[in-house]
Amino acid sequence: QVQLVESGGGLVQAGGSLRLSCAASGTIASIDGMGWYRQAPGKQRELVADITRGGSANYADSVKGRFTISRDNAKNTVYLQMNSLKPEDTAVYYCHVDRVRTGVRWYSDYWGQGAQVTVSS
Repeated sequence: QVQLVESGGGLVQAGGSLRLSCAASGTIASIDGMGWYRQAPGKQRELVADITRGGSANYADSVKGRFTISRDNAKNTVYLQMNSLKPEDTAVYYCHVDRVRTGVRWYSDYWGQGAQVTVSS
């Protein structure tokens, strides 16, 4: 089994920064795409950013220029650096892995437990 463990959420004032980390553990040979989603109260879960194994990143328009996604393939870890935070960024942030290879088989769609990010005005 593969588990995703997130860390780095918290409370910050508007304009501040936070860094989220998500480490995948288990019998892992390779991970394809990794990403971050968020869900605010009363809203649907939305993509924040994702990144391919080769490092190509994609961002939601609402976070472009403020957030940076990166990954360390050797550590099976993905990061989200969040700068210039706004109150509307307040949400639970979820790490996501789309495909993991364990041995010769691929398994799809893993989620972290969620990390609360609260931005005060």
